[in-house]
Amino acid sequence: MKKNFISDYLDFASQTAYSAGRMTLGYYQSQLNVELKSDGSPVTVADRAAEEYIRSQINKKFPDHDILGEELGEQKSGKSHRWIIDPIDGTKSFIRGVPLYATLIGLEIDGEVKVGAAYFPALDELVAAGIDLGCWWNGKPARVSSVSSLNQAIVACTTTMKFSQYDRQSAWERLVSSCYFQTGWGDAYGYILVATGRIEIMLEPVMSAWDAAPFIPILKEAGGYFGDWHGNWTIYADEGLATNDALLSQVLSIIK
Repeated sequence: MKKNFISDYLDFASQTAYSAGRMTLGYYQSQLNVELKSDGSPVTVADRAAEEYIRSQINKKFPDHDILGEELGEQKSGKSHRWIIDPIDGTKSFIRGVPLYATLIGLEIDGEVKVGAAYFPALDELVAAGIDLGCWWNGKPARVSSVSSLNQAIVACTTTMKFSQYDRQSAWERLVSSCYFQTGWGDAYGYILVATGRIEIMLEPVMSAWDAAPFIPILKEAGGYFGDWHGNWTIYADEGLATNDALLSQVLSIIK
């Protein structure tokens, strides 16, 4: 894949995530009707409107590309290019008026995610990356931190409840006890904090592909890691880990 094509896709993903994210602000901190999906997770009209917009832009620009979205399912034809969408990652934050929610877009080419964009509308932060094109945070280069000792590292998660639900509580406790500080309110923002060097580790015991789609190119180009709890770069492990390269082996040895 030529770099100029990746650059075009990166521009499109960034612009589309930005535009869809700005749409969600029209619903943010308002009285929304919240529905529960079959898995118990919340969804709103804002989620659906943002995903419909993203899909319309993809279909207009790349009509032969496949699409997988959290709210509207899969548009599949077996093509080599597939866009993976989470219109509002962190809906629980969104409906409570907490600004740490994101619009996420990733592009998978021949089974590998090559482009990722994460836009946080209420914070007006955009982090985006394309393989071999760097990672960019509001137009400036993004890099993971240089912390190499766990006792100086900050670790985040979205909710501690999930670790016990998925039989990962002991791994979480071992990691937290080895680190300097632990914080929450994670979702996509935790992974972006790792990519921009503001924390060192983000960990989740359960994660869908659309929650993870942008983070392989973003973390790779920022000098870090995103993947499963065994060191495999993937968005399909139903779990997530992000950290810098300096801490990766230490973290893996603790949580395995």
